Amino acid sequence: MCELNVQILGIWNSRVMTIVSLPQRPDDKDHKVRLVSGSGLRPDVWKRFQERFGIPQILESYGMSEGNVGFVNIHNKVGAVGVASPLYRKHRPFALIECDIDTGEPVRGADGKCTEVQIGQPGLVLGPVDSSVPYVGYLGKRELTEKKILRNVFQEGDAYFNTGDLMMIDSEYFIYFVDRLGDTFRWKGENVATTEVAQILSKMEGVQEVNVYGVKVPGRDGRAGMASIVPNPGQKPDFPRWYRHITAKLPPYARPLFIRLAEEIPVTATFRHQKAGLVKEGFDPRRVKDPLFVVDNAKKSYVPLDEAAYRKIVIGQAHL
Repeated sequence: MCELNVQILGIWNSRVMTIVSLPQRPDDKDHKVRLVSGSGLRPDVWKRFQERFGIPQILESYGMSEGNVGFVNIHNKVGAVGVASPLYRKHRPFALIECDIDTGEPVRGADGKCTEVQIGQPGLVLGPVDSSVPYVGYLGKRELTEKKILRNVFQEGDAYFNTGDLMMIDSEYFIYFVDRLGDTFRWKGENVATTEVAQILSKMEGVQEVNVYGVKVPGRDGRAGMASIVPNPGQKPDFPRWYRHITAKLPPYARPLFIRLAEEIPVTATFRHQKAGLVKEGFDPRRVKDPLFVVDNAKKSYVPLDEAAYRKIVIGQAHL
């Protein structure tokens, strides 16, 4: 375990996914690591990594270089990015407000003001902008900075930095990252959080990494779920088994209709999954070079998506 032979290790989800997908070794816990720190580690990967390598503590954090909201989980609470107790919010105020998942815009009442969500409900994270917590913004055009500021949120004249992230606070005041607005989508009238779906799919046998997103289907409202999956090296997908796992663990609206088998998943400079390019390519086999599959409920599996099957979906002859 030479990779872990340090006192403190910095990690990100994609790097840990690679490590835990490797074959187990008898010396997995033969190291001196006492603390791991990083950002964006999914709860399911967190537990697998911590149990396999015997890591005493994982320190998860949340923040962005241009933002004014940040959290650190020093309590080893699996999945949480920090604590949002009333005492913390008194000294480091922020807000979680209701928003429209489709547009990403805050929901405003008849008076034009926003409403904070209740405990246990996901909300858009905002950070107050004032003299004590200024927001410098971006270099260049002022409009770029203004796009990140919401005004008159709770009262006339106030201003808040819009993180674009959905979070949730539980009954113990731990705060969790739910999804990035733009990643969350609606299908069959329900909101689908891609992060939560990816966590379920990542537990399927033979799966190394998963990237979930929504794609437009002609003639249908919202976006249908699609999963780009990197199989474990040397393992072939067991689609009937995957189908059973998906139907058992996810409600119908959240189940991916399409699967794309990939060799790797592109990430950003901060190691978050890139989705824009995948969303743009959609499920068109003429544009996608990776093997594509579509759900077949009659066969209780996923079957190859060729041009004939694609045309049936596009003209509305396929049952989705």
